[in-house]
Amino acid sequence: MRIGLLALGRPTFDVEYAKEKLNHCIRFLKSTEHSILGSGILLLDESDTMDEIESLKQKTFDFILILQVTFTDSVTVLTVANSFDKPIGIWAFPEPREGGRLKLNAFCGLNLASHSLGLNNFEFSWIYENPETISYSNFNKLIDQERPRRKLDAAVLSMAKSSKEAKSIKDKLSMLKIGRIGNHPAGFDTCKYEQTKLSDLCGIKVDQIELGSFLTQARQVTGEKIETTLSTLQDQLSFLNEVDRGQLEMSLKLKISLEEIRDKGGYNAFALRCWPEMFTEYGGAACAPASIMTENKVPCACEADVYGAVTQLVLQAVSGKPVFLTDVVDIDVNDDTGVFWHCGQAPISMCEPDFAPRATIHTNRKMPLLFEFPLRKGVVTIMRISQAFGEQKMVVFKGRIIKRSLPFTGTCGVIKFERNAREVMDDIIASGLEHHVAITYGDHVKLLREVAAELKLPTLNI
Repeated sequence: MRIGLLALGRPTFDVEYAKEKLNHCIRFLKSTEHSILGSGILLLDESDTMDEIESLKQKTFDFILILQVTFTDSVTVLTVANSFDKPIGIWAFPEPREGGRLKLNAFCGLNLASHSLGLNNFEFSWIYENPETISYSNFNKLIDQERPRRKLDAAVLSMAKSSKEAKSIKDKLSMLKIGRIGNHPAGFDTCKYEQTKLSDLCGIKVDQIELGSFLTQARQVTGEKIETTLSTLQDQLSFLNEVDRGQLEMSLKLKISLEEIRDKGGYNAFALRCWPEMFTEYGGAACAPASIMTENKVPCACEADVYGAVTQLVLQAVSGKPVFLTDVVDIDVNDDTGVFWHCGQAPISMCEPDFAPRATIHTNRKMPLLFEFPLRKGVVTIMRISQAFGEQKMVVFKGRIIKRSLPFTGTCGVIKFERNAREVMDDIIASGLEHHVAITYGDHVKLLREVAAELKLPTLNI
């Protein structure tokens, strides 16, 4: 088969490691019986990527293979799907759990692509395997489209019966309000929302707040206003004095600004555009402020993910506990585990008890303040109010956070799912699930299903 190749990456990840993985992949591809067309270079910017796409348009091939070398948004994947009337396959590379930064975050890129392609009615095949160890038979399953990502059959969706408690939760939800600060990043279809659909679903209202005005307000916060928060963090975190003091203060001013907006507008949650402007224009991370607000039952969804904030509010109402909006960043089918991770914004009450939480910086942007700790062991419920394939549903699954050394920097936990990890991974991609899911401790599946019934949402159990 003649295969058109595109290797996608971003310069904010570990480029040298990404190139190393790509070289292994190219060596494997050259050892197959297929003809590989394309430069095979790691495409790190939009201009080079578009040049490569235009070059491929001049060639004749049977199949287009996207190498998800690092995380990328879905813009390029959708461009490819719209540019070529060819079968598409995505090969994403697993993440080494070495206790350092996320070097690739490729599964999250695959996750994002799956959702966007599903919204736009494109099918694709996929694999999540290391190029050093992949077998020819598994690779050919990708090329022969024996592992397609298809919409799950409607029969897997189910409706539960409502309850008085569920009705009470729905009534409370209808009174809530979210502040959406800024817009979601380009290529993050997972974070889109429509106010009419949301209002019809649960009555939650969303107010749009300009990112620029929010950052201006934060800059004007006086140093005295952050002293109480700073004092509390001095007691909670080690290494706080080792991060840049000026950037730390800018980060904590975001927390004060969020509180002021909450008090003035009566907001119950925020959907906050956190990058790149927090770093490139403002000078401090929103991660720790988001953690503190979420700990205090005012959830903050990053990347302006409104339905992520709705998910947090629903799960918080059901559980009565703080909720962590997180990415699934790795699934190891041999170890039968997955990893939940987000930069450094898990509620601090989720920290493993025998671990001293640490202050740290954003691994890509190198600014504070982020928290660093492993999630404490225990049963967790995972949920997302999903819009996959343009159809609203509640996706629910369970697992147990197990005690492991910190797999990556920031806040993360290793999970054993109720089902085997390969089945969970297959369902995440098949369902077109958004890349943000919410987790909280305890088993809340029954009440969640009842709330879903009250909201007239089918439930999908992963």
